Amino acid sequence: MRVEPRGGTEQSWYRPGRGPAPGYVEQNRQLTEARRAFDWLAAGSIVVQQQALRDFATAMTNFWRGSHRRPGYRKRGCGDGFRIVAVRSGDVRQINRRWSEVRVPKVGWVRSRRSRPVPDARSYRITRGRAGRCHVAFAVVPEPIEAPGTGEVVGVDRGVAVSAALSTGELLSCPGLRPAEAARLHRLQRRLARAKRGSTRRGRSTTRIARVKAREADRRKDRAEKTSTDLARRYDLVRVEDLRIGAMTRSARGTVAEPGRGVRQKAGLNRGILTSGWGLLAQRLEQKAAGRVEMTPAAVYTSQGCSACGQVAAALRESQARFWCVACGLRCHADVNAARKIAAGRGVTARGGTAPAEPVNREPQHDAPCLLVGAGMGIHRLQAGEDVNLIMTTTVRDTAS
Repeated sequence: MRVEPRGGTEQSWYRPGRGPAPGYVEQNRQLTEARRAFDWLAAGSIVVQQQALRDFATAMTNFWRGSHRRPGYRKRGCGDGFRIVAVRSGDVRQINRRWSEVRVPKVGWVRSRRSRPVPDARSYRITRGRAGRCHVAFAVVPEPIEAPGTGEVVGVDRGVAVSAALSTGELLSCPGLRPAEAARLHRLQRRLARAKRGSTRRGRSTTRIARVKAREADRRKDRAEKTSTDLARRYDLVRVEDLRIGAMTRSARGTVAEPGRGVRQKAGLNRGILTSGWGLLAQRLEQKAAGRVEMTPAAVYTSQGCSACGQVAAALRESQARFWCVACGLRCHADVNAARKIAAGRGVTARGGTAPAEPVNREPQHDAPCLLVGAGMGIHRLQAGEDVNLIMTTTVRDTAS
């Protein structure tokens, strides 16, 4: 199934005297001719092959618009999957309360476990991750989450020690691996480093590592889904600081001629940012509360300015977690103080006055133990130790995911 996008990728590269690259219609015509010439290609479903060409055409359109990178070659085991369109009512059937079946062209019926009631969908996608797990995702249009109509505004400050701090005083943490799971991952990585390339043992170690990391990713996605749904239901307006995550997680390694400094420390910080799920939370908020999420530009001194009186000084932040304003006496968690400034929709200028936030870089917070300070702190209703069922193979995902 990789011949179509691979051939399309080769046709898109520029060569002297090449002329215009063929589009989706022309590539479909070439696919029909190729199916007549090669029996192994004709043995596959033409629906799946045409959808692969359509995905490539969409990827090239996004590239020319400047929103995505140029599509490249796909590696085996990374992003394996295909999409079935024009699904009829008889292509999905329920066996019992726990199991269902979907019809795959040229394959037959494929059994999957039900994680929720299967809706009426026009298309579905079957994927296989690096951990070897297969999922069936049905494309449906989700019901919009209505605003509560209370007029309440909440600010969200994203960090490393605290994944997300709300202006209401709630501290949300993204669940990661448990100590035993982290130790197992470390042992597997050491075993992988000793294994010979191409050996069976190396393949088994790679699969086991992928399963552990998939478990961590499932928890991160589960927390982002529940948190975004909760915020969309409770508040009319959600203000989130607009952070350039790609630039913030750039490697500090440098070049051979000019090597960087603090590479290991920067790598640890990048790992903490990526495992906190900053981008996923903001993305799901914008999708579930469309028109009610405001991405405020990152403001300088957000973590050092008082949300009550506007005083700015580095000494106001006693530690990573403690904030104490010597001017007005405000004492609270430092991330909550920053979230309150974000909720107010104002930044702090370099001269100390309040003004609309300007797009400047803000250094992320370093990883440190999270301390709860202040009387206004509460515990979020979604506890951090919650896990998800990893044996589900049927999920329902909306088209915006």
